[in-house]
Amino acid sequence: MNTSARVFRAALGAAAAVLGLLTAGVVPAGASPTDGAGTAPTVVPAGQGLPLGDVDLVETRSTQTLARGVTLTRIVRGTDPAPADQINTTPRGPWVVSLLTIDPRKANGHLEATYGPDLARVEKTSDLVKSAGALAGVNASFFTFTANPQFPGDPVGLGIFDGKLLSEPLTDPTEANLLIDAKSNKVLMGHVSWSGSVHNRQSGAELPLEFLNHPPVVPVACSTLPDQTTCTVPGDVVRFTPEFGASTPPGAGVEVVLDRRGCVVRTATTRGTALTANETSLQATGQDTVALLKAVANGCLRTVLKVSDEDGTKVSLHKGLYGVTGRYRLTAGGEIVVPDGTGSFFDRNPRTIAGTTRDGKILLAAIDGRQTTSVGTTMKETAAVAKALGMRDAINLDGGGSTAMALQDGTLVNHPSGTGGAERAVGDAIVFVPGR
Repeated sequence: MNTSARVFRAALGAAAAVLGLLTAGVVPAGASPTDGAGTAPTVVPAGQGLPLGDVDLVETRSTQTLARGVTLTRIVRGTDPAPADQINTTPRGPWVVSLLTIDPRKANGHLEATYGPDLARVEKTSDLVKSAGALAGVNASFFTFTANPQFPGDPVGLGIFDGKLLSEPLTDPTEANLLIDAKSNKVLMGHVSWSGSVHNRQSGAELPLEFLNHPPVVPVACSTLPDQTTCTVPGDVVRFTPEFGASTPPGAGVEVVLDRRGCVVRTATTRGTALTANETSLQATGQDTVALLKAVANGCLRTVLKVSDEDGTKVSLHKGLYGVTGRYRLTAGGEIVVPDGTGSFFDRNPRTIAGTTRDGKILLAAIDGRQTTSVGTTMKETAAVAKALGMRDAINLDGGGSTAMALQDGTLVNHPSGTGGAERAVGDAIVFVPGR
């Protein structure tokens, strides 16, 4: 037996030992003894397991009850480690899937999204779960990450937190959004749209918003460009709230700070300021855009933000509403709808999935990948897994090195793909918080 095989079998032995402890009544920190009920691994009959790889692969499943109406299932398909050079092609796996199932009819608690101290920074999923007092959770939205080292946690797409629209959805049709009503634990999926504008209450002048809590584009000076006809970027108008970070993005342009009533309290000819809990600001870049903001931003302003679902129906931004962003709808009405595609994003990768079943259960899954002990899934394979797990509707959340599932004490359930299983800090997470 080669070294990787010995390591893999040792890992399986350790997992079996842990499952044995669960069955014996040893429970996670903070859980009651009755919450620790678990099942020993059971073998799934051939042809009835996940539609991954060869049909003769051995698949085992074990389930642990975390709380009433909340279970955690571990699925292991395949018994031998993959050759390192065949992770993206092997039909033998293995695959490791962690599945969190929440039955709103039985569970005492609610689902929500959380982002940590502010939007601009990143936090590990395990820390987000722990700080939220949640029973369990997974990573959620795509975020700027290395594209913006100064504000790595900035969501790339929709971000609604407790009824506040803090990040706007993209027009990109591949964006798939997840809306959560914490009061009813109802979940809606699809591509949402938005509009935003500020209105001067005295003059009636109106100015559209380009972004929310997102660093604006700073146009390149025309004099520095070889072909000045390409200098057409007008700049942006962006609304910032205290949730963004310790201060708003600095740089050239204009920033207007508003109080809780929307009245102008100060104007600066450069961008970058700290906002109090009762303040918001408007930033503008580009000569023409700056002039427009200056013309509108005097006296008191009214800000209008609207969100609509993919059918054009208005979404009420009420307290208890949360929204995160994914890429690609996986299933809709029980059918696989993920498009064909090429490139590294569509290759086998770790994946995080959110979905709902026909009878109203909410499922969150983490598929380990890029490892000899779990190879990950392509987009098509991810959709097939979602359907096989009973997800009538499902979307693909941020994956790759971001994929993580954690329990209330910060313990990781899955094995992230970072070096040595290192967990990546992310922008936000979906968590299940116990209690009313």
